[in-house]
Amino acid sequence: MYKLVRRILFWFPPESVHYFSMNFFRALCGIGFIRRTLAAFFKPSFGEQVALKTKTGTLHIKNPVGLGAGFDKNALYLRELEVMGFGFVEIGTVTPKPQSGNDKPRLFRLPADKALINRMGFNNDGAERIAARLKRWRDLQAVRSNPSGLIIGGNIGKNKLTPNEEAWRDYEICFEALFDYVDYFTVNVSSPNTPGLRALQDKDALKQILTNLQQKNTSKPMPRPIFLKIAPDLTPEQVDDVIELALEINLDGIVATNTTISREHLITNATKVAAIGAGGLSGKPVQQMSTAIVKQIVEKTNGVVPVIASGGIFNGADAREKLQAGAAAIQVWTGFIYEGPGIIKKICHSL
Repeated sequence: MYKLVRRILFWFPPESVHYFSMNFFRALCGIGFIRRTLAAFFKPSFGEQVALKTKTGTLHIKNPVGLGAGFDKNALYLRELEVMGFGFVEIGTVTPKPQSGNDKPRLFRLPADKALINRMGFNNDGAERIAARLKRWRDLQAVRSNPSGLIIGGNIGKNKLTPNEEAWRDYEICFEALFDYVDYFTVNVSSPNTPGLRALQDKDALKQILTNLQQKNTSKPMPRPIFLKIAPDLTPEQVDDVIELALEINLDGIVATNTTISREHLITNATKVAAIGAGGLSGKPVQQMSTAIVKQIVEKTNGVVPVIASGGIFNGADAREKLQAGAAAIQVWTGFIYEGPGIIKKICHSL
């Protein structure tokens, strides 16, 4: 059924159809009996709860399938994503100030490769507005007789105009604004769509950002787990540097990986790919790159540093590949676009 729907949706610009689809689903979920019917259809009927142990506690996730950052940047669709059956959802990337992101078009499909290219540029409503939206969600959950239990992660970044030497302040602002409303944080220094951002993956720059956040975190009555999201384009030596830093500062975990700037081994016509231009490539082409980094992190840390795996997950076999590599949980994004909301249930049943 979804293949037919996807064929129609793929006639239209990706970014426009994304908001149209989610707004339509939100309208359906606004009607109680329809929402319950959809939940019964999409939610996994069984599944083992995941206990994601971190330095600051344990996140009890209903199932290991999460949604990666970038899909619900502004925390607009939490109810709808919970209805679809996600075990956890990462909102953002959130920046201190609102920003519109890069010029459109900035999202492109490569169906032959089961991939996407995006250069969104951290378009979001800003930390203050998103925090207020999350507060409303939390308040609503508090009065419900049967709260969803959806785990929410806050993916945080810096504004485009903030110089790298001041980047740590942006991460701190977002951390403080979202702290009361998210279950964990992911520090995003690996998007290729904000100029100079990936330079923050350098060990010294990264240490400044993460050490400051750790200090803020440990001063709280109930610290939140802090994860770091890294690029698949890092060399093994650079990944080792990240691992060394993670162990040194007791980082709670790593999200592996973000999108890649590589364009190697694509089936899509090279002229078409070149015409699309810059941006991060996600989907099937990232699968093996991501898995290799997951394995490296798990082996080098003896599994002490939890890993959330992201990259090229479209079905149960892809999910098992990541989990067998040592990942504690997985995130889908591009696979969700190509396979539809049924992907969560299919993966959970397969596992």
